[in-house]
Amino acid sequence: MNTFANPKRFMWLSALLLPWVAVITVLATAAGLYFALFDSPVDYQQGETVRIMYIHVPAATMSIAIYVSMAIASAMGLIWKHPLSDLAAKCMSPIGAAFTFLALITGSLWGKPMWGTWWVWDARLTSELLLLFLYMGHMALLNAFDDPSRGTKSAGILCIVGVINVPIIKFSVDWWNTLHQPASLMKSGGPAIHPDMLLPLGLMWLCFMGYFVLVLFIRMRSEIIASKVRALRLRQVHG
Repeated sequence: MNTFANPKRFMWLSALLLPWVAVITVLATAAGLYFALFDSPVDYQQGETVRIMYIHVPAATMSIAIYVSMAIASAMGLIWKHPLSDLAAKCMSPIGAAFTFLALITGSLWGKPMWGTWWVWDARLTSELLLLFLYMGHMALLNAFDDPSRGTKSAGILCIVGVINVPIIKFSVDWWNTLHQPASLMKSGGPAIHPDMLLPLGLMWLCFMGYFVLVLFIRMRSEIIASKVRALRLRQVHG
């Protein structure tokens, strides 16, 4: 990790990986959408509305995975002062918020025909909404102080404390009586979803993962370049 915490090495590695990530993302998106919309079977109860699952489930998974990644990056920034850790957390935050918002919107669209309502204060829905507020709070704290280091530190502490919400989201269907069904993928006996549905679900998850890495690299590279430009301008002003 120390090796790639150097901005120069990161710029070199990200430039090398970006084209490959972009190609994988485009291919996974095309294949995932084809199988999800045209080649996967309809559910005997839900009918065509089951296709929302191919967006909702990967988006919800990514919303949690990105937040955990942010918390790890924030902890590394607070403890070891890695140069890129805080920058990575800052760049992840709006991407994670977008995935969380997408999960909530698609969940609402899915819930209306299945539950008869757009929203209920279900344990998982409420904890996912809280996750969106944590993302928004993180972004707000980053820009809340004149001293950027204070904002980064405050946002990092909030992110680490907010990790307590992650197991609540994951296990809420087991701990409380909710409208959400129990886990269908991560089960001791294997997935309870038909293989014809698992393929597009996996492809769409790969699509979202690729999109996340692609946008993260682009944002981090832009931030590094912007910081270099600011440093050059300061040298010219004081020079």
